[in-house]
Amino acid sequence: MKILLIYRAEQFSPNSVEKDRAILDAVGTKLVAAGHQVDAIGEQQLTHVDGYDWVLTMGRLPETLEKLQSKAGVINTSAAIRNCGRCQLATIMQLSDTPVPPQEGSHGYWLKRGDAAAQSKDDVQYVADKTELAAKIAAFEQRGITAYTVSAHVPGDLVKFYGVSGSGFFRYYYPTDDGDTKFGDEARNGSARHYPFQEVVLQHTAETLAQAVGIQVYGGDCIVREDGSFCVIDFNDWPSFSRCRDEAAEAIAGLVNSD
Repeated sequence: MKILLIYRAEQFSPNSVEKDRAILDAVGTKLVAAGHQVDAIGEQQLTHVDGYDWVLTMGRLPETLEKLQSKAGVINTSAAIRNCGRCQLATIMQLSDTPVPPQEGSHGYWLKRGDAAAQSKDDVQYVADKTELAAKIAAFEQRGITAYTVSAHVPGDLVKFYGVSGSGFFRYYYPTDDGDTKFGDEARNGSARHYPFQEVVLQHTAETLAQAVGIQVYGGDCIVREDGSFCVIDFNDWPSFSRCRDEAAEAIAGLVNSD
């Protein structure tokens, strides 16, 4: 089969450009080894997708999503990527009964850009109280960001999870264990205490949400509380899988190889 890989525009890979390219390259290597013809292109250079049996894309630019809108055999689809916008995602999470942080709390709040994926540290901000929250919202609006989400900060262990929907592949990690971070926000929850929780429930929750979003290659973050309960605080399309790249690449390539 003839397969096209589409790299994400660098603006959507803050502090992660090389990691994001590496996972797509790893998938390409697996596909070539399986006998497929593989081409790769940056989404800014994408003009058409004619003649390809499959398109595996990390692209997020509106024009990229438009070009792929009606194309069959796309991972992840344009609709799924749009569903990962935080405002749209918040609605889907509510409808799918995904456990989420409360709106009110006594440990501060998180203000997050809702119209697109985070492109800088300023797009995801911790605020200590409602007064600071109002000021940060005003700053968002001055930047032209009128779509945003607000949730209470939840104390507990920050856990990052990664999955390939329907493949059985699912992994989770504590970022404070290895110190690998994008913006340093993990420090708000301190070093992981490794509170016991039901891993199978987290996987089921993530897979259920992935199906509701319509996405196949996904990642996310959750907070595990001291009592073992958890809430999902972020969910996104095609992360870098840097902690489990080779295994993830095998699972992603399998979505095509099993066709």
